[in-house]
Amino acid sequence: MNLPIHIDAADPLPLYAQLERGIRLAIATGRLIAGDQLPTVRQLAVDLRVNANTVAKVYAELERAGVLETRRGVGTFVRAVPGEVDTEEARRRQLRQLADRFLMEAAESGFSLPEVLEHLQGRLSLEAG
Repeated sequence: MNLPIHIDAADPLPLYAQLERGIRLAIATGRLIAGDQLPTVRQLAVDLRVNANTVAKVYAELERAGVLETRRGVGTFVRAVPGEVDTEEARRRQLRQLADRFLMEAAESGFSLPEVLEHLQGRLSLEAG
């Protein structure tokens, strides 16, 4: 499997953080879904031209966070979301909390709401196309 993840050596964000963000983004956008198998540590390291220890660190961290699961002798998989959010109201509340955190981080990073919305619209257009 070829993961839709790109690592940029010029990015000031550490490689492991870029990789973690890439995997989480692939799951969030539906490019990876529950049950999908990820490449082996060694294969992903070769594909992305990073150290295998970096990939292993990210896989381990995402497993601790409940995002991935490793099945001994089989591989690493996207974990099913435990306890799906039950009600529509609970889903809306959870989405509101996520949006609030995102907007706070964006504001702390110096982005205005119009900039954020424009970027998200562009991302939506890319996903649709």
